Amino acid sequence: MAVAAAVNGGYLPSKFRRFTQPTVSQIRPTPPPLFISTNPNDVNPIHLRDLYTACNHSCHRFPKLNSEGRVEPVDIDKLRKALLHSYVVASVFTKPESVPDLAPENVSGSGLTGIGGDWIGKVVPVTPGNGELVGFGRAVSDSGLTAAIYDVMVIPSLRRRGIGRKIVQRILSILVNRDIYDIAALCSDQQKPFFGACGFGDDVLVSTTMMYTRSASTHSEDEQMVKCAGRQLLLVPSLRGNLKI
Repeated sequence: MAVAAAVNGGYLPSKFRRFTQPTVSQIRPTPPPLFISTNPNDVNPIHLRDLYTACNHSCHRFPKLNSEGRVEPVDIDKLRKALLHSYVVASVFTKPESVPDLAPENVSGSGLTGIGGDWIGKVVPVTPGNGELVGFGRAVSDSGLTAAIYDVMVIPSLRRRGIGRKIVQRILSILVNRDIYDIAALCSDQQKPFFGACGFGDDVLVSTTMMYTRSASTHSEDEQMVKCAGRQLLLVPSLRGNLKI
């Protein structure tokens, strides 16, 4: 009786608190109806470029930023080549009305409204033809030994709903089914918790990813200094000592 009175009065003893329901802020929103395609032909490169822009995602290690901190748009021709040569592509589509950031005038384009309202459009399954591209990820591989996952992204308004994890899981399942287990993920420090939740961890060989950031040079390291040249960091000869003309 004392416990019942405490609960009704809004107070719960500490030994009973572990049975409480999670708060609203702890409940992750469920994802909308999704269709995940691994067919590269389902991806429109222009729509994919727009997704890169919406996610502020760059393919460059040294991206150019504008005054608002936004990265430059992805080169559409290079993006087409990247799609063509990717070993695995995973694209996520959902109904346009499920995307909060989508402009209202773009929502009613299914052509399935009529007698009875838009209920037909709601029950029709999501396809790349009637859906909006809201997530993407890809992997490159030598087709036999190793693979690496790149460019995992989800439109900001639908993040934290498990969509990114579905993308990684789909890519991993395809790679593993093809007997490829040496799989890496190129990610930032901010992305490490996400990939950790997807099953990734530190390399058992304690290796460190190093990116090529300079042009070839015949000068020794102690005779060089770093210069910025666009996206690249170039090593140029030092000006130490006497200059001979």
